[in-house]
Amino acid sequence: MNIEIKLGAASAATQIEGGGFVHTWSDWYNKGHIKDGSNPARANDHLNRWKEDIDIMSDMGIKNYRLSVEWARLEPKKGVYDDEAVKWYRCLLEYLKTKGISPLLTIHHFTNPLWFEEDGGFAQPKNIPVYLGFVEYVIRKFSDLADEFVTINEPNVFAVMGYNDGVFPPGKRSMFAAMKVQSVMASCHVLAYDLIHKLRNELGYKNTKVGFAHHARVFVPKNKHNLWHRLCASLVSLMFQNALTRACLLGRFIFPLKKYGKIHSGCYADFLGLNYYTRSTVSSLADGVCKEGPHNDLGWEIFPQGIAMCAADLYKLLQKPIYITENGTCDNDDSFRSRYIYDHIKALIDSRLPVERYYHWSFTDNFEWCEGESARFGLVHVDYQTQKRTIKNSGRFYYAMIINKGVTKEMYDEFVALQTYH
Repeated sequence: MNIEIKLGAASAATQIEGGGFVHTWSDWYNKGHIKDGSNPARANDHLNRWKEDIDIMSDMGIKNYRLSVEWARLEPKKGVYDDEAVKWYRCLLEYLKTKGISPLLTIHHFTNPLWFEEDGGFAQPKNIPVYLGFVEYVIRKFSDLADEFVTINEPNVFAVMGYNDGVFPPGKRSMFAAMKVQSVMASCHVLAYDLIHKLRNELGYKNTKVGFAHHARVFVPKNKHNLWHRLCASLVSLMFQNALTRACLLGRFIFPLKKYGKIHSGCYADFLGLNYYTRSTVSSLADGVCKEGPHNDLGWEIFPQGIAMCAADLYKLLQKPIYITENGTCDNDDSFRSRYIYDHIKALIDSRLPVERYYHWSFTDNFEWCEGESARFGLVHVDYQTQKRTIKNSGRFYYAMIINKGVTKEMYDEFVALQTYH
C-alpha cells in the first residue's frame, strides 16, 4: 500500500504540558471529576521535557505536528499576558523548525481560563470579542513561526459533553444550552477565520491556512427498519454535527443553531479538518454503541470505513484539501493500534478523496480528560511516575510507514497481520 498522505501526530496543551495553571480542567480535577484521580498539573511534564519529546518525534520521521496553546497560561488574568509563556511557546516552535517539523497550531482545545469560564465562557455571546482578542494575541505573537491554524477543536464535543451530558466542565445538563454554546463557538470560528486572514495580511504573511477541527461520526439507526430509529439518527446527526458543519464551513446557520455577529454566507475554511473515532448506533435522541463488532478499551466501536464516509460528507459541502486532524484509539496494551492505523489509512486511500494530512491522536499517552491517565492513545508510552518515554510497537510501525511512504508485505506481516480487535 503506497501512502502519499503526510503522516503526522497531534497533541493538546492541557493534556501534555502539566503545570498548575488555573483553568477549567484543573478546577474539574479539584471538584473530583477525573475518573482515576489523576491531576492535569502532572500530565506528561511536557513543560520541562518538550525538547526530548520533539527529538523523539523527529527520530520517528514525523514532519507535521498539530499542537495547541494553553489560553490560561498565556492570559492568566483577563487582559494580563505572561511574557514567559510566550517565550516558551516561541522556543518550542523554533525548535520544531530546526527539526523540519511543520506546526498546525490550535488556538482553543477544550480548556478555558477560569476567569473566562466564570464570566460565562462560550455560553454567553458577549464573550465572543474576548475569544477574538485572544486569537489576535496569538496571531501577533506567533505568526512568524506558524502559517496554519485551527481556531477551535471539536466545538460540538465541547458543547455536548459540557452542557448536555454534564461530564465535561461546567457539568450542565441542558440540550438548549448545548445548542447555544455550539452557536457561539461556530460564530467564533467564522469571525476568527476572517480576523486571522486580515491580521496576517496586515503583518505581511502569506500562505495562511485556517480551519476548525470537526468531530464527526457516522450515525446509523439501531434498526434500519424502525422509522423512529431512522428519524432519531437523522436528528442526532443534525444537532451534533451537520448544522455545525454548515455554519463553520459556509457561514450558513440552520436549525438548531443561531448566528451571532455580522456573518455572511461564504467560505470559512482553507482545509477540512476532521477528527474521527467511531460510529454511533441510534435508537433515541441520545448516543448509542453497536454491541456487535470490535470495540476499543473505552468501549467505542471500531468502524474504519466511517473515516472515509465522514470525509466524503465534508468534501461534498466544500471542495478543500482534507486534513485528518485526529484519528486514533484507546489501546492500553498496544495490541491492535497498528491494525487500527492501517485500516483507517487504507480506507482513506481507497476513497480517492484529496486527503493531504493524517495527524495520529496522539503522539504520546496523555491526560485523557475525564479518563485521566487511564486511557492510552499514544504512539509513545509514558510512565507517568518516572515520565520515561518509550516508543511502542505501533510507533515503530508508524515510523516505518513514514520512511517507506507505504506498507510493504514485510511490514504488514510484522506489525498488522497478527493483530485482532477485541
